[in-house]
Amino acid sequence: MLGNWRPVAAVLLASVCGVAAAVPPAAADTADTADGGATYYVAPWGRESSNGRSTVAPYRHIQQCADVMVPGDTCLIMGGTYEETVVPARSGTEGRPITYRAFPGAKVTLSGTTRLRGWARVTGDDVQRIAQTDPYALDSPFSQAVEAGHVYSTAADLGTDVTTVQTFTDKKMNIEAQWPYPGLDLLDPAVQYAAAGSAAATIVDPALTRPAGYWNGARAQTNYWYITATGTVKSSEVGSVTLDVAPPCSHKIVPKDTRYALSGKIGELAHPGTWFYDPAGKRLYLYSEDNPNLHVVEAKTRKLAFDLRNVGHTTIAGVNLFASTIETGVGSSHVVIDGITAKYLSHYTDITRGAADCGSTVTRGVADTGIVVNGTDNQVVNSDLSLSAGNGIALRGQRNTVSNNVIHDVNYLGTYAAPVAVQGNSQTITHNTMYRVGRSGINLQWDTAIGGTPGPDHIAYNDISDYARLSLDTAAIYTCCGSDMLGTQIHHNVLHDPTPKKGATSFGVTGVYADNGQSNIVIANNVGWGNPEGTVMLNGLGGGSKNNGVYNNTGGMTMFYVKEPGNSTGTKVYNNIGPIRGIKDATNGGMVLSNNLPDGVDPLFVDAAKHDYRLTEASPARNAAIPLPGVNDGSTDPVPSLGAYQYGAPKWQAGATR
Repeated sequence: MLGNWRPVAAVLLASVCGVAAAVPPAAADTADTADGGATYYVAPWGRESSNGRSTVAPYRHIQQCADVMVPGDTCLIMGGTYEETVVPARSGTEGRPITYRAFPGAKVTLSGTTRLRGWARVTGDDVQRIAQTDPYALDSPFSQAVEAGHVYSTAADLGTDVTTVQTFTDKKMNIEAQWPYPGLDLLDPAVQYAAAGSAAATIVDPALTRPAGYWNGARAQTNYWYITATGTVKSSEVGSVTLDVAPPCSHKIVPKDTRYALSGKIGELAHPGTWFYDPAGKRLYLYSEDNPNLHVVEAKTRKLAFDLRNVGHTTIAGVNLFASTIETGVGSSHVVIDGITAKYLSHYTDITRGAADCGSTVTRGVADTGIVVNGTDNQVVNSDLSLSAGNGIALRGQRNTVSNNVIHDVNYLGTYAAPVAVQGNSQTITHNTMYRVGRSGINLQWDTAIGGTPGPDHIAYNDISDYARLSLDTAAIYTCCGSDMLGTQIHHNVLHDPTPKKGATSFGVTGVYADNGQSNIVIANNVGWGNPEGTVMLNGLGGGSKNNGVYNNTGGMTMFYVKEPGNSTGTKVYNNIGPIRGIKDATNGGMVLSNNLPDGVDPLFVDAAKHDYRLTEASPARNAAIPLPGVNDGSTDPVPSLGAYQYGAPKWQAGATR
């Protein structure tokens, strides 16, 4: 029952926070752990020939610790930046984990980048040379920027796939040259909509003023409704471009509703913080107001900071990650990622990658971006994760926990990736704060094909806001499609203030959304505001919204496709506060609605304007609920209250507490 769940954050490991880098006193010698494990030290100024057993003779690389440590050992990492992927040689054991920890007081960063040097200003002669293969480079915004002295280049081998190139200037991500120029915040980009006359695979827009043929071969990103996709421009004219294939799922460009952007042409390199990469010539071009040699310009060259795919019983604590991430494996267990700060976890710009399949397009990045937690009984706790094309965390496997984290500014492609993309089953996500996300805060794609005995997920006490920035038909907590969720519980979450970019279509932004035939879920004691469809939405299309319990939520709800016979059998909607859209004839499908505060009756909240939805003494929601042990306990009245806050009970809190 819900009442038996204790806050997970109270029993998890304490955070270890990195602060200013420091070189330790030279007098320190070996300091082994209390249980007899060895302590090793590593520092950027260490030597590869050192034994690593003291602060005066540290290793040079973290990998040197990883090569020698055995169960119970600890690697203390002194302040500085480490450009490496650490691959542990062995696992810890129960009660004797192998630990990688920031030295007390040290700021430790594992970086996935390599610095780029040797920048030279691009000249008019360079433009003439480029025009031999791309004549449209002449008389373009790029050539004008060159003439103004704002374009530089350097030799760089960043591979053959431009869609994985990521560069930074002074630790801030640069943007690939494109039209329209989106600005440097990809979660709040400048957008362009297809105009009247667009259809099938053709985008019509009078703002497309480049010459005929200019956009041929360019990459196109489109966004419509819930679908973000990528394709290739087959042909272009002044005022239009035609893609090689219409976007999947919708199979059409929708006038005034499909957003689009075009990239892959050096002619658009004309704005601060933008780049263009020539893989054939292995050369990177950068627009800069001053000489890039005066700045730290880097490119991502490594994906992983820690490769834990073949180990378990390992702890990573108190370190920072930059342009890199951590991945565990199917056989990993009891890995603890504690108190880390990670920025730019993943980057890519390909989505459909030439395919036209709807399912693989919308779920691009869900399984393999962000911190990838596979295996069983692993934890990500007390951490700050931000800036990712895809996930903050991909939660795979079984019985893994995500708690007391702040996750923000992720999924800047607007796919089904999320701050926490839940796969597998039996997962726990509690007491997290999530905000500024492209689509959903928690994307719950339940999966039984993992191994072991499947069980319910537990999602509680999360504060999620500023979602749906790049996609519609979504929610702070979104789950789909056609699954028996085995009693999954979604409770005591605060879900508020989505910020969708709306074209002609604006359907489906809510707090908790059980989409397309999700069954056997308990959705209880959630609070929402600012959601067009309310705090809860049930969609019975595709198999029926059956055996769901929707109890004591505050903020209203919406019902879709639940009215046909058998489409909502066993679903109970009790004790909720807020208007219910689609309630007419909703019981025809088998749904039972009871003891919900009627629309138009003022609940008399303490201060609705300030989102304090506790009940005042005069509230009609007092003494009005069907008692549900474990769901609406705690009222000081003889009978429980409607809504998410029981009268007289202490106000529960959601979100990270670190």
